[in-house]
Amino acid sequence: MKYISTRGDQTERGFSDILLEGLAPDGGLYLPTHYPQVDDATLTRWRALPYADLAFEILSLYIADIPAADLRAITRKVYTAAVFGSEAIVPLKPLEPGVYLEALSNGPTLAFKDMAMQLLGALFEYELGRRGETLNILGATSGDTGSAAEYAMRGKRGVNVFMLSPEGRMSPFQQAQMFSLQDPNIHNIAVKGVFDDCQDIVKAVSNDLAFKRTHRIGTVNSINWARLLAQVVYYFAGYFQATKTNAERVSFAVPSGNFGNVCAGHVARMMGLPIGRLIVATNENDVLDEFFRTGAYRPRGTADTHETSSPSMDISKASNFERFVFDLLGRDGARVAGLFRAPAFELGADEHAAIARFGFTSGRSTHADRLATIRRCHAEHGVVIDPHTADGLKVAQQLRAPGETVLVLETALPAKFAATIHEALGMEPPRPAALAGIEDLPKRVKILAADAALVKAYIAEHV
Repeated sequence: MKYISTRGDQTERGFSDILLEGLAPDGGLYLPTHYPQVDDATLTRWRALPYADLAFEILSLYIADIPAADLRAITRKVYTAAVFGSEAIVPLKPLEPGVYLEALSNGPTLAFKDMAMQLLGALFEYELGRRGETLNILGATSGDTGSAAEYAMRGKRGVNVFMLSPEGRMSPFQQAQMFSLQDPNIHNIAVKGVFDDCQDIVKAVSNDLAFKRTHRIGTVNSINWARLLAQVVYYFAGYFQATKTNAERVSFAVPSGNFGNVCAGHVARMMGLPIGRLIVATNENDVLDEFFRTGAYRPRGTADTHETSSPSMDISKASNFERFVFDLLGRDGARVAGLFRAPAFELGADEHAAIARFGFTSGRSTHADRLATIRRCHAEHGVVIDPHTADGLKVAQQLRAPGETVLVLETALPAKFAATIHEALGMEPPRPAALAGIEDLPKRVKILAADAALVKAYIAEHV
């Protein structure tokens, strides 16, 4: 299996090379040259596997340059009940007939990002050790990616982390999870701006090929294919738990900000997993919902990106969206490059109509919807959900067809968003004892203007 860029660079690269690289040299994102096809017999065999071995089977279809025994050892080390709280790793929670939550947030930082980041940390350590090299990871977070990356990489040999976050835009719990870490290889940078400013800086640094190579810059955002690949696994795991035979179809409702989570579902569907629909749920920052409804992609600027009560989705330029558009447009890299270098674009009528063949639909949720959904879920099912998961559940219930089975991907535990839970329910959400008082710990963070040159200077000073 080899990988090419979404922007036309047809140079084929191996998995271990793109693992450490992030963006392609032409500014595109990596995708495999083809999606391996999974037949009925394979699905039947995979049904009986524990999560760690299912992960190995799926990853091995895409990773040709890590010995199978090593890869299996990595997945079995990462996906354990001790780390993720249950043998199922991603257990289903039935809410009502045909609607389930898929619990993805039982890892170390209480967010679904742990599902991929724990694997990524192990892969980085393995590959860097094999090469005798070091890596300086540059990432951007709107809330959960940062803490998941830092907890996965803290203390790892040969790895430094430089994590950008929008100053004052995360919940106090999310800030504390990141800024309280004192490990010398972890560096937090609060950027005066919104998440999209942080993401733009990561891309600008990654596109400075001389700086990137001199300072060994890599990424952990979902622009990194390895992270997205790890997320493909839980679509298969959720499907197997929700069905008895491969003749059944299941849809997934996915709260979406940077499009990585639902893009993993797109990959699973392209492989042959019997997914009915991929339901994209946005908050008030509804660029993606607008696209799927109209075919017009109009990213917003900083001033027009709303600060909401589901802050991890306060994103107007979804990086992974480019991967889907590449497939939608028949893998025409030159066309994709032209579209994404423009400030906005609109598909033709036939191209917009083609979206339906890929199973996508979408909906939007507001603060009032969020509160109502949290209240209703608690009152009717005794389950407290976080505001992002509430966005997914609201849109799932709104769009679900009669007889359709929908799995709502849980994105975080409610403890991370206490203020919104208190507003909805008049109570504090439950919190793991180990995280009590985390907001009161000493903080370690550098505040910088939204300027790639300043970030590069900071990295150069601290590596």
